[in-house]
Amino acid sequence: MITSMTGYGKGESSHGGGRLTVEIRSVNHRYGEVYVKLPRNLMVFEKDVRKIVSERLKRGKIEVFVQIEPGKEESPLAINMNLAKAYVEAFSNMKKTLGLAGDVTLPLIAAQKDVFTADDSLIVDESLGEALLAAVRHALENIEDMRKKEGEVLLADLRKRADSVSALAAMVAKRAPLVVRDYRERLKERLTQLTADSTISEERLIQEVAIMADRCDITEELVRLDSHLKQFDAAFSLGEPVGRKMDFLLQEVSREVNTMGSKANDSEITRHVVELKTEIEKIREQVQNIE
Repeated sequence: MITSMTGYGKGESSHGGGRLTVEIRSVNHRYGEVYVKLPRNLMVFEKDVRKIVSERLKRGKIEVFVQIEPGKEESPLAINMNLAKAYVEAFSNMKKTLGLAGDVTLPLIAAQKDVFTADDSLIVDESLGEALLAAVRHALENIEDMRKKEGEVLLADLRKRADSVSALAAMVAKRAPLVVRDYRERLKERLTQLTADSTISEERLIQEVAIMADRCDITEELVRLDSHLKQFDAAFSLGEPVGRKMDFLLQEVSREVNTMGSKANDSEITRHVVELKTEIEKIREQVQNIE
């Protein structure tokens, strides 16, 4: 099954009159990596969120963002009154000791670190965890839907390009047996021109052609290329993530095509090899998007 690694999904759920919002974004990555960004008072649920996401999204760089909005009757902040009093006393003493003018104002105290903190006690309980995971599942459904739709577009393009590669490979296979024949004719013509008395024996000519035939034989490469292409085509229908398998098969396809290009010693086959490399590189770019 072809699924893109790129996607976005959003999910929401209610809790205690407030609302939980989960956003999941994923982009291409060689492996599967999940990054979870939770408010500090929800960190206790990080392991659960990571587990449920990694079970459903197998590959890509996946970022999970969670926000919580308290209900109208709830305050998301707690005031550390003891700390605020300590700041007032400290600033008052500093003013008196240094003989400074001005008042110790509310904005000055409110700006100090940790005077206002998130009130964890308002929201952390078992029901919150259930609400959070419900929002995560909702977001996963949306991102999976988006990744599947993009995967359908990728599949159509990959099928077309894979067919093009198969057609070019067939042209190479058709041309390959003729390379030795053409070489024999060219060699014989050249030797005739160089030796007007035609002293080159037919046996010597056969030996030279046999050496050339062995050197430029690409039968094994064509057989392996055909096998790799069939496996690549079969991967389209597998009910599992296939991106890494396709990437490996493309490496093997490229290896065979490069070997054919170096061994063939034929301008027509070389032209087909260049076209093959172009199509394979385009396929490789698309495969980088597949889960």
